[in-house]
Amino acid sequence: MCRALLYLGEPVLLDNFLYQPDSALVRQSYMPKMLNMLNLAGFGLRAWDPSSHEPGRAFSYYSQQLPVFDRNLKNLAEKIRAGCLLAHVRGVAYNTRVEISVQNCHPFHFKDVPLVMAHNGDLARFAEMKPLLAPHLKPGIAAQIHGTTDSEWVYGLIVSQLPDPYRHPSADELAKAVEAALGIIRDARKELGIAISSSLNLFIADGTQLGAVRYCFDFGCFPTEDAARLHEANLSYLSLWYTAGRNYGLHDGEWQMTGGSDNATSILVASEPLTRDTAAWVEVPEYSMLHATIRKDRPMISIRDLE
Repeated sequence: MCRALLYLGEPVLLDNFLYQPDSALVRQSYMPKMLNMLNLAGFGLRAWDPSSHEPGRAFSYYSQQLPVFDRNLKNLAEKIRAGCLLAHVRGVAYNTRVEISVQNCHPFHFKDVPLVMAHNGDLARFAEMKPLLAPHLKPGIAAQIHGTTDSEWVYGLIVSQLPDPYRHPSADELAKAVEAALGIIRDARKELGIAISSSLNLFIADGTQLGAVRYCFDFGCFPTEDAARLHEANLSYLSLWYTAGRNYGLHDGEWQMTGGSDNATSILVASEPLTRDTAAWVEVPEYSMLHATIRKDRPMISIRDLE
């Protein structure tokens, strides 16, 4: 299981997402609370700083190092504030066949495409699906797939379904592109006779909006005679939570998003809550997509059911 977070709102120091809170993203990589699987396969982020040079262009950082030992990341996190953030720690199966490399670190980003995306989950028998998925990739997008992950292909499928991958999509365009990509994958699985539980939690951002998808193909289908081979990540829907408020940070010794949703200026989405107090966190429903953008300094949040 990978872990990721999305943020949109008032600029906040990256350290307050990655290292400092009770269950900060980096802490989750070695001391998770919701799923006891370590994340040892790399780290990546895209962060938009409204006060920086070229604010529409994201700051990026990728590394194969374990983020808890990454001094460069820690030093940068103590200096950079972001009004929009997508950060991801990669978790993979403990297998010598898995490739650990920078090109496989999330979030994925193709040249001149505003959207970036990270994935938590795994598509069963993905290698068999590639020939069926390839015709649905725009040529300029397919040429930019350099890694070996199913996640980068999912990203390619989504941006290929947009009317114009090279401009910021509307909320409806983004949702329709996600649904179309899910349908393409579903059809490929059906053609190949794949009926194995495959999670597809997605984290999407472009500096002005964010999207979070909680989805699973054929949940509960595990064709194996040995129950011990089932990883705990397959036994429940991969978690996804969000909270809205203002002044995210340390308040009276507690990490929290204050103010409540009625007075919100920001939204934070994560694989699991970052704070010890989880009362203000809401679980994203299964088979749905959360979308958020900022209008008149307030987050406009919607949740859309997915087929």
